[in-house]
Amino acid sequence: MECVFGLVGNGFAIVAADTSAVHSILVHKNNEDKIMALDSHKLIAASGEPGDRVQFTEYVQKNVSLYQFRNGIPLTTAAAANFTRGELATALRKVVYSDICDLINPYSVNILMAGYDKEAGASLYYIDYIATLHKVDKGAFGYGSYFSLSTMDRHFRSDMSVEEAIELVDKCILEIRSRLVIAPPNFVIKIVDKDGAREHAWRQSVQDVTTAAV
Repeated sequence: MECVFGLVGNGFAIVAADTSAVHSILVHKNNEDKIMALDSHKLIAASGEPGDRVQFTEYVQKNVSLYQFRNGIPLTTAAAANFTRGELATALRKVVYSDICDLINPYSVNILMAGYDKEAGASLYYIDYIATLHKVDKGAFGYGSYFSLSTMDRHFRSDMSVEEAIELVDKCILEIRSRLVIAPPNFVIKIVDKDGAREHAWRQSVQDVTTAAV
């Protein structure tokens, strides 16, 4: 039931993700941030198995930082996306047997990577769990994609301002909440442009409540 989507506007890229941490029929928390900053001008939004999502995005983040530390220059968004795709492709073709478990599977994670480069401007890359890589103007993963993609198809323009893009993101969130039978209540929205990657807003309809110990 995860929902991750994003789009590219005029000089910026926006990604949004639900913030629900669920397992089976249980909701563990409603403030799980699924969008990670790779560096000052890159964001990676991920959906998939929680363990794979957290471990793999942290692995990518640390390797992007290591490259910059070793070489003194950051990876471009395209280079970071191709590195991520390569690691997913390698894991996809690697089957490991051990005494602990019969089979270690590839990463079950889908990714939207947004970034801003001085030469190329804003960009968004779609990377799925079988290592498919595409540069896109808009993209989505999860059951929410059925509604967010159709909404973006109707209203998206490549020359959108930040305000217009946020309005479109809110329309997508409204459609997901209205039409998805088990819709996540809360979303986080982040933006990256020439000024860097940052959190823009949270859209919350449910607050986490701390229960007193009995």
